[in-house]
Amino acid sequence: MNETDAPRLLFLFDMDEVLVRYDWRVRMAALAEFTGHDFAELRRRWWDCGNEARAEAGHYADGDAYLAAFADAMGTDVPEADWARIRGAAMTELPDRVEAVRIAAEHGRVGLLTNNGPLAGRWIGRWVPSLPPLFGEHLDTTSNFGARKPEPEVFERALAHHGVPAERTFFADDMPVNVEAARSVGIHAVLVEEHTDLRDAVRAFVAMTDDSLEARLGSV
Repeated sequence: MNETDAPRLLFLFDMDEVLVRYDWRVRMAALAEFTGHDFAELRRRWWDCGNEARAEAGHYADGDAYLAAFADAMGTDVPEADWARIRGAAMTELPDRVEAVRIAAEHGRVGLLTNNGPLAGRWIGRWVPSLPPLFGEHLDTTSNFGARKPEPEVFERALAHHGVPAERTFFADDMPVNVEAARSVGIHAVLVEEHTDLRDAVRAFVAMTDDSLEARLGSV
């Protein structure tokens, strides 16, 4: 990316428990009903053995490869529409948090950075229809960058992809370990908790960077 094409500010947002409420219990209950496996068996077949983490780190080439591996692990056919329906039913948009993205988009580029695999990347825009108009082509899962949070590499690769330095980048996540990892590479990272007003956090970052720019210009 040419320097002239890079946005002045970059705002990266996690998805689950930041922009949407994700109830994994709803998903697991629906998967149990669909596959015939109880919760412990579902975990054993896919999550506990690291398959989902590998997907988030880019192990599967695309959504088709992911779904084939998932169905094989479940021991039953899992049509994509059913996989997506079950995942999407566990998600509820958080309007105040999405409003924070709208505010951020007025001041720079907004991008998603969620620990998810390529199949989720295919469906995010349909699960949360308010996101594509805001994020455009930047609805990224970590699988796009070949690493997953909290690995520092995923943040470094995201910065390189967007062409924005860490000191002009904002990141919001609900996991302390991910926030610390982002801070370790110089990103301004905010921990999102139940009562966090993400709109205020975005506005504070914009004001801080504006003040920093004015200070630098004033010293020239």
